[in-house]
Amino acid sequence: MSNVIAFEPRPSQPRLRRPGLLVRAARAGLAGWNRRRDLHRVLKCEQLPPAGAILPRLHAEEARLDAARRAGQAEYDLHRHIMLLIAILAETAEAAPRPVAGAPRAAICL
Repeated sequence: MSNVIAFEPRPSQPRLRRPGLLVRAARAGLAGWNRRRDLHRVLKCEQLPPAGAILPRLHAEEARLDAARRAGQAEYDLHRHIMLLIAILAETAEAAPRPVAGAPRAAICL
């Protein structure tokens, strides 16, 4: 049994394959994620971008950290890597289309 979990990709987003422990840590961290507080700390910026707009930057930095992890480099920061994965999961969910309130639901035919 593999210890690697594949994230389901969204359109126009890269597919991520990371060790199960990293994924479980990121999923557990979602419960305490506060976009206003935590995204400022992860991005080191003053103003929050619109939901989903920052995903390419998050993916690029996460890919850099993952490469450092795989190479066993001393500069690898596990805490930052998990924070980036939490931010990616949270921003992906935040940017996902939501049903319009009050709109009729589509009938499901079986």
